[in-house]
Order: sequence, then structure tokens, then C-alpha cells
Amino acid sequence: MCGDFRALNDYTKADRYPIPRIPNSLDKLAKAKHITKMDYIKGFHQNEVKPNSMKLLIIIYHMGIYEYTRMLFGIKNAPAHFQRMMHTIFLEEILAGWMLVYIDDIIIYSETWEDHVQYIHRVLSKCKPINLRISLEK
Repeated sequence: MCGDFRALNDYTKADRYPIPRIPNSLDKLAKAKHITKMDYIKGFHQNEVKPNSMKLLIIIYHMGIYEYTRMLFGIKNAPAHFQRMMHTIFLEEILAGWMLVYIDDIIIYSETWEDHVQYIHRVLSKCKPINLRISLEK
């Protein structure tokens, strides 16, 4: 199911939270010997929409009215919101210099295998209690 939220986006004040620039991220990975990329399963859909925003996310179709309860693609501030959330969760790891976050993707990088395994374990341990599910296929 897909909604057209262009009118809503036109009236939405832009969230200017910074999205990392790809070239800057690639520079950080240049010296890494080990790199792991993790992708959250339906990352946006793991985030609930606040009840007062649900009324703005309604679509009408031939079978009735549908009200979104989860974050969806196509909403102006969804990427910035998700980036902020991920930075908040993983700020310590990002500042330590072995993790990058790009919206719903996590990149772990290291120079030694021992550190790499430890970093992966640390990230997974942080994801479990907050129910962030990672795709094993990507």
C-alpha cells in the first residue's frame, strides 16, 4: 500500500538533522581491514508514529480508510528522524571511531579481527534490548 504525502510534505517544516555525506564515510573506511554492514529489517517500520501524527497519515482507498501507525517512506522528515535516533543509540560507538550510521545502515570497521568481533558483539548486545532487528540477508 502506498500513499501520496506530497501535500503533507509541502506543509511540513524541514528537520535539518544532518545525514552523513558518503565521501566522508568512505574516507573513514579507507584504512579498515575488516568491515561489516548491518541493515535493520524494515528499519522505518520499526518506529511507531506518535498518536497525534497518525491523523496526518491517513489514506483512503477502495476498501476503506487506512491510518499508518509506523514510520513510512516518503514522509519528509523520516530520514532525519531515523538518523537522529540511530545517532542517539550508538553515539558512544560512533565517537569511538569504529562505527558509521547512515539512516538504517550500520557499518562497523576495524583494523584487527579481534576488535571487529568485539564491536559486532557490542552492537548486537545493544540492539537486542530495544528490539532493533537486523537483516541477515544483506
